[in-house]
Amino acid sequence: MTFSGDFTYESRPGRVVLRPGAAVSATPGEAEHLGLSRLLVVCGRRGEAVARAVADALGDRCAGLHAEARMHVPVEDADRAVAAARAAGADGVVAVGGGSSIGLCKAIALHTGLPLIAVPSTYSGSEMTPVWGLTENGAKRTGRDPKVQPRSVVYDPELTLSLPVPLTVTSGVNALAHAVEALYAPDTSPLIALMAEEGVRAMTGALPELAADPGDVEARGQALYAAWLCGSCLGATTMGLHHKLCHVLGGTFGLPHAETHTVVLPYALAHNSPAIPDALTVLGRALGTDDPAQALWELAGRLGAPRSLAELGFKEGDVAKAAAQVTGQPYANPRPVTADGVRAVLAAAYEGRPPSVPDR
Repeated sequence: MTFSGDFTYESRPGRVVLRPGAAVSATPGEAEHLGLSRLLVVCGRRGEAVARAVADALGDRCAGLHAEARMHVPVEDADRAVAAARAAGADGVVAVGGGSSIGLCKAIALHTGLPLIAVPSTYSGSEMTPVWGLTENGAKRTGRDPKVQPRSVVYDPELTLSLPVPLTVTSGVNALAHAVEALYAPDTSPLIALMAEEGVRAMTGALPELAADPGDVEARGQALYAAWLCGSCLGATTMGLHHKLCHVLGGTFGLPHAETHTVVLPYALAHNSPAIPDALTVLGRALGTDDPAQALWELAGRLGAPRSLAELGFKEGDVAKAAAQVTGQPYANPRPVTADGVRAVLAAAYEGRPPSVPDR
């Protein structure tokens, strides 16, 4: 990426612990470091057993367990979680699990100001951002607020060992999407380029190893390291067309989060490619290719991930409706966000055909 002497980069305070076994061994110490004595542990149904182990490790510092996190954080779930935190007299919250658990804790933090400790079990990267999201009446809205960014993040490679290979892959590509889009955000910087390149290189190196050997703890740690870098890129920059597409497809049409990011990424990148030469140079180095969009599409295919929106249950007849929502309130993007352009991206993603770079 060409150096620019004109940029702004804001870093946010926070602690990161990364080591095997840290979910149980380090979380109580992080609570003590933050001076927290009544923590509500939050998780989804699938991760309840691990969350109970973290709750047990917290001992008297645990004020309760709330196992109701769901994808895209429905506003009614957020209201119940806020009420649960207040009823427990919590002075902080601990998110154990993936983006859904972290997102629900962010909703609690947004409405109460309670500090958050994140113990991620996927590679979503949400734990490194001040971005929150809520879904109401079939529409997902997002915002930024520093109080929702976790004060401490505990990365435990062993916690991700139970993550099924399909979700390992799509969660990892979800993280890649954060780094890719950050490279061409209007508020990108040379520091973002460094983190994004290393994050992409580390994640695309780890995922094939994990597909071949899901029990590889070292590769699990590398994937968490990559998620940390990719999530940090998202946290410091403005989201664009890729994330807007995924927010609409998830919030309005109920498509699964990580899988949707996996399908959409190559097509959004190909669409923007004519306007982002510097970003393509960085991605080309990280991926070892002169066609990053094609390389990401091929990676998903090699690892058995979905490559079409049709596979996720999206209907071809909904392309126009989704495009209208995306263009109605577009995010910042290097190419103009037009109805024709968005429909073309969605149509290609629906079919799952190889991504093609449009003319300028």
